[in-house]
Amino acid sequence: MLRTYPLQEADLVVSFFTRDLGKLRGVAKRARRPKSPFGAGLERLSHVRMAYFQRETRELVSLDSCELIHSQFDLVSEYWSGVALDYFAEVGELMLPAAEPSEKFFRLMLAVLEYLRSASEGGAWLAVTYFSLWALRLSGWLPELDVCLNCGSFLNDPESPERGFFSRGRTGLICGDCRRTLGAGNSWELGADSRAAAGEMLRMPVSQLARANWGRTTAADLRRFLVQQIESHTERRLVTARLLEEDAAGA
Repeated sequence: MLRTYPLQEADLVVSFFTRDLGKLRGVAKRARRPKSPFGAGLERLSHVRMAYFQRETRELVSLDSCELIHSQFDLVSEYWSGVALDYFAEVGELMLPAAEPSEKFFRLMLAVLEYLRSASEGGAWLAVTYFSLWALRLSGWLPELDVCLNCGSFLNDPESPERGFFSRGRTGLICGDCRRTLGAGNSWELGADSRAAAGEMLRMPVSQLARANWGRTTAADLRRFLVQQIESHTERRLVTARLLEEDAAGA
């Protein structure tokens, strides 16, 4: 479940992501009444088995009922995990095209939610970073993280590694020389450690990544870079990203 919108007095419009048909929207009749047939199944990011009916001539499907497979209710009590849930839902709603199957994205959602349920302190920040990186990768929007976008120089040369910089509205990284040449003053550095962490995330499942010492400031530059890439491609500012960024800055 991604998001719900009020409709009339007792109904809801529901945006949900399916394994086989992609993102769909439907109407849940009487969902806002005390004896709703949907129960807690319409809570954000609940994993459910949904029964619905779809007419060819209508954009919205008709939801009949849903069977709750896994709730994320226990995560809400931990503030950072709750923010992470809101972030996953917002990014999924923006990035997933309607009625376009993406089983890999579906499995990504399940993986980060399972990790978040089992993670200790700091798990939300690792989950958000991993999800952002792979959401861009699966959408075809993730730029190279070891090459200067402007001159093509290799940033991770073991003999003479280059610093990499990014700025809002620019796809990819630029080296220090190009930053000075282009006058990209309003930019941030994506550190070598964060670029290495991104490479590890692209090679390993989130459940196998090292969990030690992850906090609000860990790879904060990488999260900022990934969020800016998402916002640039979707042409929308992420509400939940502002919470993450402000909290990381205040850590």
